Amino acid sequence: MSAEQRKALEAQTMALQSVQSEIATLVGNRQKLESQLQENELVDKEFKILDDSARVYKMIGPVLVLQEKAEAGANVEKRLEFIRDEISRADQRIEQLTKDQEKKSVEIFKLQMELQGVNKA
Repeated sequence: MSAEQRKALEAQTMALQSVQSEIATLVGNRQKLESQLQENELVDKEFKILDDSARVYKMIGPVLVLQEKAEAGANVEKRLEFIRDEISRADQRIEQLTKDQEKKSVEIFKLQMELQGVNKA
């Protein structure tokens, strides 16, 4: 039975490491999204300061192309909405994985205690 417990412990440990790795990746992605959000909020503030007759240019490759201010503002608003949705999704996934991580940690602790009990007996 001890060999089965060791295999179970190894499996749980591998699963925990996988969850921790995914959490780390999600946190990194969330930080990038947060940075993009701040940049786009700054652009949105600047658009609100501009008067309606101001010229707005969009860079497409190496060329600046004239763009309507309203269209550019709408694009920024859509991007902000998308980024906020992605951050929310990442937060939910991180929360779910954190719960999974806690459960797996408890399971590993129980298995370790069982193994120690078997080894002492």
